[in-house]
Amino acid sequence: MRNQGIGSWPARRARIAPGRTAVIFRESTRSYGELDERVNRLARGLLARSLSPGGRVAYLGPNHPAALETLFAAGAAGAVFVPLNFRLTGPELRFILDDSGAEVLVYAPEQADVVAAMPWGGRRLIALADDYEDLLAGASPDPLDEPVDLGDPCMIMYTSGTTGTPKGAELSHGNITWNCVNVLLDVDLTRDEVTLVSAPMFHAAALNMTCLPTFMKGAAAVIMPSFSPDGAYDLIEVHRVTWMFGVPAMFQAMLRSPRWPRADLSSIRILECGGAPVPEPLIRAYQARGLTFVQGYGMTETAPGALFLGSDAADRIGSAGKPSFFTDVRLAGPDGTAPPPGVPGEIQIKGPNVMTGYWNRPDATRAAFTEEGWFRSGDAAFVDDEGFFRIHDRIKDVIISGGENIYPAEVEAALYEHPGVAECAVIGVPDETWGEVGKAIVVPRPDVAVDAVELLSSLQGRLAGYKIPKTVEFTGALPRNAAGKVLKQRLRHGPG
Repeated sequence: MRNQGIGSWPARRARIAPGRTAVIFRESTRSYGELDERVNRLARGLLARSLSPGGRVAYLGPNHPAALETLFAAGAAGAVFVPLNFRLTGPELRFILDDSGAEVLVYAPEQADVVAAMPWGGRRLIALADDYEDLLAGASPDPLDEPVDLGDPCMIMYTSGTTGTPKGAELSHGNITWNCVNVLLDVDLTRDEVTLVSAPMFHAAALNMTCLPTFMKGAAAVIMPSFSPDGAYDLIEVHRVTWMFGVPAMFQAMLRSPRWPRADLSSIRILECGGAPVPEPLIRAYQARGLTFVQGYGMTETAPGALFLGSDAADRIGSAGKPSFFTDVRLAGPDGTAPPPGVPGEIQIKGPNVMTGYWNRPDATRAAFTEEGWFRSGDAAFVDDEGFFRIHDRIKDVIISGGENIYPAEVEAALYEHPGVAECAVIGVPDETWGEVGKAIVVPRPDVAVDAVELLSSLQGRLAGYKIPKTVEFTGALPRNAAGKVLKQRLRHGPG
């Protein structure tokens, strides 16, 4: 095959075992042979709608087999996949679509209203509710073999920086492939896995750490449109799920469910948690039921795996583990050298899974890498004498709420648009359900009346719901250093 990328995977799996189950969704099951045919049809249909070589194809909607078919079809056609967070508002989505230059948008019925409210220009829209199946039915199932190399761009996954400006991490076919190889080695997957894909697939963890390794191995993926504890328990029992990924909030919800004591989890071989700091009591609760509960550390820019704590290190609860097989991780102090023992350093990552750069952001790309090519994570950690990493703190001010990244600068910019806000800062505070939620510290204007409820209500429709702070605290002034920078660490212990 001339196509060495992700788009060739359905064909490669179909030639090995076309009858094996690839996808289970609600009441339907599709084999690898059927998946391959649908991907071929979709790829040809997209090309017939003037998709250009290297063009971007976006997907907006909850978890659905069409998201995977769109990813594979884009790769088969030599195009680039752009998964969109369906929780974003119209203006947020429009920025990403414009920034990526997406030529095609495939969208689910649930997103029809937000799509209808946006100006689209010459962008092609494909609605899952009607256009999508018509497009497939009218296209040829004959295979494509576009020349695609591992170094070519595969997907653009958007992640905001601390400036609040969304940036697209450009992940190559090689980045995704090597990440999947790392997963197969770290998790030790088999071709008989039944993987529950319940976290949103617009995130790297659900798509690249869970779903795509399943396809590489030729196992079956059970796709759940959206997570709920009861829904997860039902699918685990019915399909005899063996492997599942979730963020801590998902596993906490399952633990709090009345079904937890009696749920049949006998089929589960591995539970994998990540996307946010994992509380030790949560790990111990699952281990107490005899379940293998593992965790890791990574980020969108590393496709996303970097560190992994496997089942052979159960006594290292709280550790993020060791570097994945084909990935190198080091700690660096402010001067770039390794910190002395007991002193935290910035996690820096190098390997074939690390992104090629930020889409159309050469300055941001240069700033993200050292001169030697190490990616700067912005996170700090300790490493013990046996090589286990333990995350210490986030150097950046990112708030991780239920696995979602909240960037304070973006929220602060929205708050500043309110006429009653003179100054503000957003910090993360602990939350039993989500791990962290946002809290706004606000200096009100003396001549404008403002209250917390009205202020937070003003953010509705402008920011995704999870980005809106849960509480507001009013204060007379924000603490600043000599350079005028707000001291957020002091705010976490009370303003003043």
